[in-house]
Amino acid sequence: MKEKMDFRAEVREMAGKAKEASHQLPRLSTDIKNRALFEMADDLERGRERLIEENRKDLSAAKKVSLSSAMMDRLRLTHQVIKGMADGLREVARLPDPVGEVVKMWKRPNGLMIGRMRIPIGVIGIIYESRPNVTAEAAGLCLKSGNSVILRGGSEAFHSNQAIGQILCSALVKAGIPQEAIQIFPHTEREAIQEMLQLEGEINLIIPRGGEELIRFVTDHSKIPVIQHYKGVCHIFVDESADLETATRVCLNAKVQRPGVCNAMETLLVHESVARRFLPNITKTLQKEGVELRGCPQTRRIVPRIKAAKEEDWSTEYLDLILSIRVVKGIEEAIKHIATYGSFHTESILTSDYGNAQRFLREVNSSCVLVNASTRFNDGFELGLGAEIGISTSKLHAFGPMGLEELTTTKFIVYGEGQIRS
Repeated sequence: MKEKMDFRAEVREMAGKAKEASHQLPRLSTDIKNRALFEMADDLERGRERLIEENRKDLSAAKKVSLSSAMMDRLRLTHQVIKGMADGLREVARLPDPVGEVVKMWKRPNGLMIGRMRIPIGVIGIIYESRPNVTAEAAGLCLKSGNSVILRGGSEAFHSNQAIGQILCSALVKAGIPQEAIQIFPHTEREAIQEMLQLEGEINLIIPRGGEELIRFVTDHSKIPVIQHYKGVCHIFVDESADLETATRVCLNAKVQRPGVCNAMETLLVHESVARRFLPNITKTLQKEGVELRGCPQTRRIVPRIKAAKEEDWSTEYLDLILSIRVVKGIEEAIKHIATYGSFHTESILTSDYGNAQRFLREVNSSCVLVNASTRFNDGFELGLGAEIGISTSKLHAFGPMGLEELTTTKFIVYGEGQIRS
């Protein structure tokens, strides 16, 4: 019983310290925050051998439990990944500081000047799986946006996350910032998450990043508002007017470049009028890259040597070299399929028809809708936001990649000259 009480007390103490630090962060100048971010980046690169050594412990444990190849790819730290983490922090430092920005101003008939000013959310809890680079990205974004953060990574990346966290906190201290502004959760047990999710008075927002099971668990158990980074069941629709050579290149990139990420294509929809010309070539190309294909009956009549798609395939985020293919009668059926099975993440239409492109943009209600481009572009960096905390599939309070601005809220500010209300 004592161990359990100590366990709960420790989690509450972390949240209390994070809340205290959050009161100091809005007062920090942009220069101080940027100096800390650059210091973090340099220290990560200086400590890369230590990070890789700690990461080997996680990789070794992951192999013993037969973690999938896609998850292993997410877990692995290399010199290139560490450089990417450092460069991401430097990119955040170069972005405009949103804290204190007045985004709108208007004058009332009584002379009052009304405005909206960006302010930090406060304390953010981020719960994520596998990818240790998220530790640095999330910490950097929260610091620049003036938020304290408690980071709870997956047990499979425990050693990597702890090592990264130690480097980041050391850089905070050197910059004169409370180290409690960035805290790495020291427990791997799910009960620790449950305790964290009850602290509505100390933590202002929870952001889960990971598989559907994790996000459902967090949403079901949290007393704190949750922004869901739900599964990415992403679609590409090849319209009848699409350039099929371009379509082959785009679809290959969307599925194969990094199949284990949330913006990879999981379902390919093909207009029936081009199916017989397009499917034999694209399926052959994908199979050369090791992609397992699952098709609807019409797809299998054209390409018979692939598996039959089951009903659950249409709503599955594979995060692997697996792709579902469906032939549709046209854009209306494609949009209906996406509305039925999609996850509000990312969809793309490949077309030369301006009207169809505009209809797809208007009627598909995902966080990012593209025309003639790979789904892989739904990413904070690729969209010019810098690093991201994740891709929200909730329409409140943010939708799509969450950069610095999405980690703030706004308050009303009012300038008067002695006005009183009559």
